[in-house]
Amino acid sequence: MRSEAAQRADFSGIRYAQCWEDADVLLAALEPGPGKHCLSIASAGDNTLALLSRDPESVLALDLSPAQLACLELRVAAYRVLQHDELLALIGSIESEARLRFYQVCRKHLSASVLAFWDGRPDLIAAGIGSVGKFEHYFNMFRERVLPLVHPRDRVRELLLVKSREERSSFYNNRWNNLRWRLMFRIFFSRKLMGMLGRDPEFFRYVEGSVSERILKRTQYALTELDPAANPYIQWILTGRHNGALPAALREENFEPIRRNLDRLQWRYGSLEESLAKDQKFDCFNLSDIFEYMSPSSYEQLLKLIVSSARPGARLAYWNMLAPRHRPESLAPLLGPLTELSSQLFARDQAFFYSALVVEEVV
Repeated sequence: MRSEAAQRADFSGIRYAQCWEDADVLLAALEPGPGKHCLSIASAGDNTLALLSRDPESVLALDLSPAQLACLELRVAAYRVLQHDELLALIGSIESEARLRFYQVCRKHLSASVLAFWDGRPDLIAAGIGSVGKFEHYFNMFRERVLPLVHPRDRVRELLLVKSREERSSFYNNRWNNLRWRLMFRIFFSRKLMGMLGRDPEFFRYVEGSVSERILKRTQYALTELDPAANPYIQWILTGRHNGALPAALREENFEPIRRNLDRLQWRYGSLEESLAKDQKFDCFNLSDIFEYMSPSSYEQLLKLIVSSARPGARLAYWNMLAPRHRPESLAPLLGPLTELSSQLFARDQAFFYSALVVEEVV
């Protein structure tokens, strides 16, 4: 099999400087732990590293983009040699003027190709390596240029204060959800602008219906039913920092477990289609939202290959953003949906722009 996404989309640059899937939900879905072998889409590396916090036997990270693997490799070096607050500074979670100095400490743990990648981009290091992807630039444009046309900064700060559910709902309905907010959302989060500025246009090939309307509904849920004050994804989108609301891989209690298990992690350039042809079997599959980019037939073929590389009882977790992908009936004898678990976890998923979380188990 050849990767459909690799043939169409551009993977030459940093598309995602952070992982924009909720790692707490991922860990609850997959239950990685001692003796488990995990396969993970690398992306920027955060969720792959979060898997290490649960002491699995091994984690193999894959990606079609050398730039994304460079993000992962630099994070691995940072966990090896930096302290927790220094890691947060390098990522950009907190303000710092010392990021280039912290990078110098990490350099000796980088391969030659990744060293050349980051040495040639000191401006990205200085900005905070979690802020420099195409998707993060899209949110930066939203935060700096678009949102101020809708809401003043003091109202944004008020949105992010701790409130009860009733207070959040009242604030959203009476202070936030005005006509300018709704009009802005239809334009800035349209298929055209998201494809041009945030994601690759090819990622919308199999999407039907209004992109902005679906994301607006999920945003309302995140700002009312969930707590924006504790949401690392909303905090970053609206402020450019995490402000103490850290994703799993960056929380202090997970720092030492991840560092302790770094030697259990391997990463590899290539597609799932190529890598799953090996003999290794896995118990946990972090598949991000890769099926979003595939036709239903390509998705079904890859899912069969994944099942063939899984141990009995292995779990798969993946997200649907706009294109619905769930186990086809042809795989019913081999793969079962964990529907109740999926629904429970999706209800608390803080990476709010997805339309579904899918958790499935190999029979």
